[in-house]
This record gives sequence, structure tokens and C-alpha cells, in this order.
Amino acid sequence: MAIIVFLNAAVQAGTPLLFATLGEIITEKVGNLNLGVEGLMLMGAVAGFKIGLLTSNPYMALLGAATAGAFGGLIFAFLTVSLKANQVVTGLSLTILGTGLSGFAGKSLMGQIVPVEVGSFFKAFEIPGLSDIPILGKILFNQNVFIYLGYITAILLGIYMYRTRWGLNMRVVGENPSAADASGININLYKYVHILFGSALCGLGGAYLSLVYVPAWQENVTAGRGWIAVALVIFSTWNPNKAILGAYFFGGLDIIGFRLQKFDLSISQYIVDMFPYLATIIVLIIISLRKSRENMPPEGLSNPYFREER
Repeated sequence: MAIIVFLNAAVQAGTPLLFATLGEIITEKVGNLNLGVEGLMLMGAVAGFKIGLLTSNPYMALLGAATAGAFGGLIFAFLTVSLKANQVVTGLSLTILGTGLSGFAGKSLMGQIVPVEVGSFFKAFEIPGLSDIPILGKILFNQNVFIYLGYITAILLGIYMYRTRWGLNMRVVGENPSAADASGININLYKYVHILFGSALCGLGGAYLSLVYVPAWQENVTAGRGWIAVALVIFSTWNPNKAILGAYFFGGLDIIGFRLQKFDLSISQYIVDMFPYLATIIVLIIISLRKSRENMPPEGLSNPYFREER
């Protein structure tokens, strides 16, 4: 059925958004607004592709992508946590840095494709039992290992955030760092750990594009997906489980243009390409109108914490 094929492709297109959104969620949950997601994804994309090309090892490629993202996160954490720099400016600078680094490092990679060993590792396969579920089985469980990793990461993050003591501490750090500090929680340690882990997830989101989705090196391969991920954090109300739905919804919008071409409709491709970004604006308006505590960001978001003001 055409709709099943479309939804299957929407899951594939939404996976980089899912990784980036999850990364930004846990970063914001500790009170740091990182607008450098686009740059982190580009760092992960070029690092994962180059290491995959050099080693023909998919595990090394994934490790390299996550490390590159975490390295970008370390820069962000050092500036915003240790030096109390403005988070908005730092995030925007990180995007510019990531764009420049990926352009420089990827210049010699233009036109190259991923090695056969890496491509084979990321081929789609069915999960016995689950793939037999009517409709959902063909959509969700006939995918590649990267996409299954996305499901697992989102579910585990949800459990971590809402079912563990460390997750509770993380949320307290983002909501009320003074109270967290008074109760003995190491604020800087929580911020560093979660920012680095969130940035590593953003790097993996970029690597999915260059290793699996394209799969070849293209300059600016993320094409603005990092910015959509930042908006998806609000769409998902900082909840990893809701992020799955949001990412795949926007993944569907991302590919709808290719599907409409089959029907020979007289709609400009430029307008079709605008769909995800228009939807992002509409979603932000709707979420802003629904004023409830659930839809509000962590109270300490984007505010540097000064212990002496406690």
C-alpha cells in the first residue's frame, strides 16, 4: 500500500530529527539552551562519514560522530557553564563553527559514497514477530539498525527522566538550580554530563544523514534540520516519547514533495520545500496559545547559575 510505503519513508526521514531533538531535550532539561544543534549535526555528519570512509567500520563511524558532537558540546558547556557566557550567542557561534568545520573537512570528500561494508551494516531488516504486526510492523519494524537505535534511545531517555533519581535530579537542576545545589546536587557535573551526551546524540543525527540517508557526502547535508529539531523540542513539550511522534511527522513533511511529484501537480517545488518550516511556525504558534505548565520550558532555561546568589 502506498500509505505504508510513505509512512515507512517518513520514519527514515524523521530519524535525524529524532536524535537531534532528544539531544536538545536533555540539554535544555538541565537549563541550557543550545542553538548550535545544526552545527553539532554537521560535525557528527562529517566525522562519521570520514571515519567510515577511512576504516570501513560502522562502529568506528558512529563512535567518531558521537565524539565529534560531544566535542562541540564540550565547547558549549565550557563557555556557558564554567564561563557563564550568553547561551544564545554561544549556540549561534557553535552553528557557524560546525558549518565551517564540516565545509573544510568535507571539501575532499565531495561526491564520495560510503564504503560497501558500512552501507551493508545499515541495510533494512525485519524484526521477527514485530514485523508481522499489521500495518505498524511494516512501518516501524522493517528499518535499519540506526532507526531501531532511535526508538530505544527515546524510550530509555523517557524512563531515565521520569523514573530514576538521576533523572529527577536533572530536572531539578533545570527548574531550580538553587534548590538542587542546596540539596547537594553537583550542578556543574550534571550540566556537563547532560550537555555532552545531548550533543553526542545530535552528532549521531548528523551521521545518519551522511552514512545512511543520503549516503554520500554533500556540503551542508543537514539542510536546516538542526533548527527544526530546536522547534520540535517545544512541539514535544520536552518529553522524549512525544519527540518520536513529532520527528516522524516532520519527516513526512520533509519527503512529501517527492511524493507529490508523481501526481504532476502544478505546485512549485520551492513551496513544497517550505512545508516543514511553515509547519514549524504553525506548531510554535499553537503551542504558545496553549498556556499550561506542561508546555512551559524549564524555569532555569538559559539563565546562568551563580552559586553566590543562592
